[in-house]
Amino acid sequence: MATWAYPPLSTEQLNRQADFTLARELEWLLQSLQESLVSLKEGLQECAALLAPQEPGSTLVLSSLRSESVKGFVTRVGTKVVKGDIQLRLASLPPSRGTPSTRLTLSQAPDAPDLVLQQLVSVRNLVNQSLDIVDVSTYTGDPLNAGFIFSQLHLLQETIGEARQMLKGDGNTRGNWWETSASDNMFDPPPPPFLSFHLSIADSALVLLVRTLESSSPAHTPTAFASDISLTGFSLRDRIFGSRQPAHDEAGDVFTWHGEEVRVKEKVRVESQDPSLMAVMAKLTALEHEVMRWVMALRVLMGNEEPESE
Repeated sequence: MATWAYPPLSTEQLNRQADFTLARELEWLLQSLQESLVSLKEGLQECAALLAPQEPGSTLVLSSLRSESVKGFVTRVGTKVVKGDIQLRLASLPPSRGTPSTRLTLSQAPDAPDLVLQQLVSVRNLVNQSLDIVDVSTYTGDPLNAGFIFSQLHLLQETIGEARQMLKGDGNTRGNWWETSASDNMFDPPPPPFLSFHLSIADSALVLLVRTLESSSPAHTPTAFASDISLTGFSLRDRIFGSRQPAHDEAGDVFTWHGEEVRVKEKVRVESQDPSLMAVMAKLTALEHEVMRWVMALRVLMGNEEPESE
């Protein structure tokens, strides 16, 4: 079924009317976005509240499944871990005489350094930046200036997306363990030498990686038999039973830790889902999707429908 305008309009009149209608739709969208930004700001404020330091914090269990390798808990308040008590039973970490395990306890001394989760610091800063962008979009500049609002929303989408990726722990956002492991003076008593205690965030969960290390430098001059083993690359056991699979994904790699080249002897990973961080992740994902829809709608009404390169 076709609809005809009578009397017929010229092509120039049709184009002028289409441009006028498009401008009216763009104006309506810009006005409605000011109301939507209010709801968006409330969502960001909820994220900021979930990341704020509020007592008593979140106490999370960090224990290995089906083994006694790691058993314990930590308490997170805001972006810091303020308490922690971990028991380790690792084959490469002999406990002190008279104790069945090695205990790591975060120091409660007033002068002890804080165990800060840098990923959460970045997420909190990015959420605050997003709130600033919303305020600029609402109270600064012309709210009916499509170019200005488009650039602000595009920046807002990128900032919220970066916060979500930081909470997800993609790429190098979790930091290198040999650079960001907890320092010895965070514990009381200090941990055994050549032990790395590294906390990070992945998929809204708190992840603990414990590594026992050994120097990559030979501790003594090898004997003739040992030299033969070193040259051939096979031990006597390997010759008889075949080579063994690596104990973990970092076996054989050399890292610079505390100014010394080391290898990882044993590696244990445990994680604990944090309900507050899960809520932040869900809110950031929804907010990013909403802003993305606004950006796409503005792009169409502004006559720029080409998708942006990632």
